[in-house]
Amino acid sequence: MVASSPYFIRPATVEDVDAILQLVVALAIYEKAEDSVKATPELYRKNLFETPYAHTLLAFAGTPDAPGKAIGLAMYFFNYSTWTGKPGLYLEDLFVDPACRGQGVGKALFAELGKVAEEKVNNDTDCARIDWQVLKWNQPSIDFYEKTLGATAMTEWMGMRLEGSQIENLRKFRLTSS
Repeated sequence: MVASSPYFIRPATVEDVDAILQLVVALAIYEKAEDSVKATPELYRKNLFETPYAHTLLAFAGTPDAPGKAIGLAMYFFNYSTWTGKPGLYLEDLFVDPACRGQGVGKALFAELGKVAEEKVNNDTDCARIDWQVLKWNQPSIDFYEKTLGATAMTEWMGMRLEGSQIENLRKFRLTSS
């Protein structure tokens, strides 16, 4: 007889906004960047549920009939690859409560992401890949991604970013209309 899992995973709902924010703050603390979290429950309601720019899977302790606290999340959105000519899934953040690590929660979240990608394939969208980033110092996660998942490190690529005033600075490059 197979024992049931001590947790379950489901897509987040608007009622989960506070749990999402708590997990994101916990992730930021883990990544030594707590002050970087600017998200609010209102922003998550607006940008995850009213105009869904991203989607979230949540892992909960317990069962669907008797759920406990949220113990993990995978937040993702769809992107597009000009090289493959197909959409992809971009994993923005994955986090498992440190007290719940080693129980397969991360693997189960990735399995659900794979299911989401496969469903795109089954709907003739053909999701080509799943991409994400990991901090260079986060060796436990790198080991998990490479050894457990079989992920390939993209060593030739470096992440780049523009924020706030840097985005505003792009105005100087706008073409004037005739």
